[in-house]
Amino acid sequence: MKRDYSKLGTLFKSMFLLGACTFGGGFVIVSLMKKKFVEELKWLDEDEMLDVTAITQSAPGPLAVNASVIVGYRVAGVAGALVAVLGTILPPMMIISVISLFYEQFRTNPYIAVALQVMRAGVAAVIFDVVINLAKNVIKTKRMLYIAMMILAFIATYFCGVSAMIVILVCLGIGLIDLAVTLWKKKRGAA
Repeated sequence: MKRDYSKLGTLFKSMFLLGACTFGGGFVIVSLMKKKFVEELKWLDEDEMLDVTAITQSAPGPLAVNASVIVGYRVAGVAGALVAVLGTILPPMMIISVISLFYEQFRTNPYIAVALQVMRAGVAAVIFDVVINLAKNVIKTKRMLYIAMMILAFIATYFCGVSAMIVILVCLGIGLIDLAVTLWKKKRGAA
C-alpha cells in the first residue's frame, strides 16, 4: 500500500496549527477540527465528526488527543493516527516548556493575566458554538429518543449535578438498547 505523504503532511500541519492555536481544551479543538476536516478539506462528513465527538468524550484521556487519533486513523490509517497525535501534542508541550522557564514572570505580569481572561471569553464562545452545532445535529435526526436524551442529560448535569460520566454511560446503555431493538426489528422484518 502506497502512503500519501502529502496527505500525512497536511494532516500534521493542520493538527499542529490547531494544537498551537487552541486554548480551552478539547471542545475547542473538536470544533476547529470540524471546520478543517469537514468543511474545508472534506475528508470527513458531518455525521463522522459527530461520532468522533461522542467517542472522544466517552473515552479515557485528553479529548484533543482522542479526537486526533480517530481523525488521523480515519484519514490515513495507523500512520495518520500517529502523525495526528504528534501534531496535536507537540505545540502544547513546547508552549508549556517555555512557560515553565518563565513561570514567575508570567504569573505576575498583568498583561498576561488580561490576555488569559480574554482567552477564557473566547473559549466560552467556541464551546457554546460546539454545543449549538451538536444540538442542531441531534434535532436533525428527528428521533424523539435522541432529543429527549439530550434534554434529560442537560437537566441531569446542570440542575441535578449528576456526573457527566454517569450521563455518558446511561446514554451509551440506552443507545446500545436502541441499536439492539433496531437490528432485531430489521432481522424480524427480513424473515
